[in-house]
Amino acid sequence: MTDSLPVKADPVLDGELIDDTLPQPRRREPKRNRFAVWWLRSPRVPAWLKDRRQAGQAAKDLVAAALSSPVRLAGAVLRGLLAGARMWRRWVTVREYREAAEQAEKLADKFTDIRALTLFRWKVTGAVLVGTVVATAVAELLYGVLVPWTVGGVVALALAVLGRQKEGSPGRKAVLSGSRIATWTMDPHGMVEAFRGAKLIGKDETLRLVERATRVSGGWAVTIDLPATRKAADVIKNREALASALAVDEIQLVVDRVRGNGGHAGRVSLWVADQDPYSTPAARTPLLAVRRWDAWRPVPFGRDARDRRVDLPLVGTSLLVAAIPRQGKTFAARLAAAGLILDPHTRLYVADFKAGKDWDAAAQVAHRFVSGDEPEHVLELLGWLLELVREVQGRYRRMRELDDVTCPESKVTPAISRDPGLAMPITAIFVDEVQVPLEDRTPVKVDDRKLTAGEHVGELLIWLAKKGPAAGIVLVLATQRPDAQTIPSGLRAVLGSRFALRVMDWRDSNIVLGDQMNTRGYDSSRLLASHKGVGILRPDGDTLAGGELVALTVRTDYMPNEDWQTICRRGRELRQAARTLSGHAVGEPGAAIARNLPSAGNGELPNPLPAIVDYLGEDLGPGGREFVPTAELVEALGTDARTFAQEMSELGCRPTRYRLQSEDGGVQQVRGYLTVDVRKAIESSGCASGSRQWKSG
Repeated sequence: MTDSLPVKADPVLDGELIDDTLPQPRRREPKRNRFAVWWLRSPRVPAWLKDRRQAGQAAKDLVAAALSSPVRLAGAVLRGLLAGARMWRRWVTVREYREAAEQAEKLADKFTDIRALTLFRWKVTGAVLVGTVVATAVAELLYGVLVPWTVGGVVALALAVLGRQKEGSPGRKAVLSGSRIATWTMDPHGMVEAFRGAKLIGKDETLRLVERATRVSGGWAVTIDLPATRKAADVIKNREALASALAVDEIQLVVDRVRGNGGHAGRVSLWVADQDPYSTPAARTPLLAVRRWDAWRPVPFGRDARDRRVDLPLVGTSLLVAAIPRQGKTFAARLAAAGLILDPHTRLYVADFKAGKDWDAAAQVAHRFVSGDEPEHVLELLGWLLELVREVQGRYRRMRELDDVTCPESKVTPAISRDPGLAMPITAIFVDEVQVPLEDRTPVKVDDRKLTAGEHVGELLIWLAKKGPAAGIVLVLATQRPDAQTIPSGLRAVLGSRFALRVMDWRDSNIVLGDQMNTRGYDSSRLLASHKGVGILRPDGDTLAGGELVALTVRTDYMPNEDWQTICRRGRELRQAARTLSGHAVGEPGAAIARNLPSAGNGELPNPLPAIVDYLGEDLGPGGREFVPTAELVEALGTDARTFAQEMSELGCRPTRYRLQSEDGGVQQVRGYLTVDVRKAIESSGCASGSRQWKSG
């Protein structure tokens, strides 16, 4: 063994293994942090000691109270002096004794006693006055001028305490006073009396202040808690009675229930405007200041009474706009369209049955556009709806084939809507004066059923409102006749967002906003005629004014015709740059959509021949394809195999088996139709226009 020199060893350290996966002991927070958390959460600490804004308002209130205290004291002393004078007069004239004698019908017998008692009380009054003056004078001689000032202060304080009682209190005689003050000063006592006057709380109940009154957007805002047995919904329902008790117009009063973590069913937020919030001119639409917009973002729509921005979600829902004439219905619908126009990846269908020029500027960006109120215009809309139904069916089939990363659910996503290869852009259809097509009586034949065009339009709109939103279809309908006969209940029930401008009565308002909405405090028939563009919005989604609101009053942004035309021109430029212009905007004639129309007895090809002609084109003529498989036609036309086979059988076209070469080079037998049989069916239908269409491709 080799000898070696000793080596100094490293120090030995004691330790233990620690498993990081085990839960570690909770660190104790510093006492200062724990105190801060307790301070912010404790209900015993006033709200003005927790929030800087509330503390500032409390300081303002204290300064205002200090500055106004001399005036308030003088008023209380004066009221106390008048009240004391009335009480002394009643006592010195022996009023109670006289009234008792009158009720007993013994006034004549008691007249001598009443006179003697009256004289005695006058003597007592004089003796008290003389004694008080003499005592005060002697005290002044002995102790100086401090005595009369002290006596005067005590008397003034007593009168001020007496003057704090309101007119009509026990011991007072109610008098007819002047008008109530129209400006609400947010006095706590006045607020409680207003709630009692509106019968929202009992005479023995009171309110609890959650956040003191603060100035917000030209008005006063306050948050209060109702008694345990009262509900915020009742306050909202009786908003008119509360506005009367507060001496303001109901349009100046906004009542909301506080929801979420900081609210409960008995917590109410009040905002009272100093003046009519809709008396000033409306603001111009902010869309003029943007170059482009994202259709997936809510569209700027207007402002509420507190001047908070209200944005309207459109993608994934539908919208109904209703009002009597000249209240801003078309302007509101165009505001919704403006945001979609500024998105070059959005496809628009616009049908103006007012037959005016309000929507003409949209023709330069619309995929489909029609303006008129004749039956042929209704049939053209019917063709659009059939086209959209097939489009929705095709989108659902294509989404089933996409992977879960691209399409996690059976819904169109922003990425899908902007992918040209998937061909599923956000598609919005705007129908102004929708009552015109819904009431059209032109007969049509649909699957052996005889319907009117209006009935079929209603069925298709209901179908699109139900299944279209998830597939990227946005439905916007506007009408000036919001009655039960015009708009079917089945259609109203599936429209997500509602906007009701001024209507004739509460029934029409409920038809637009929903049943019993007037009993919940939302009635658009109570809006003033001078408030153009002001309506009640029931949104299907969050708004910046509050996502938990059932409905809110909104004044729409102002967008005159020149601004509308500017936005439409900008939308066309965006689509030209993105190469997304299509349909009517690039000159496609409106008659090209006629292939989607059901048979109306007007010489058109019966279903499904128009769609086959459009799909095959030149391949249907001589020298084209000899055979077309059934599966290919069913997929291209977006229909089911059974219905397609029945329709072709009625036209005399029988399916046959045909040998086709497969992709692997083999031969397989498939069922389908010979193109010669399809041509014979077209010629036998007696429709020369259809024959010319497939001959010309």
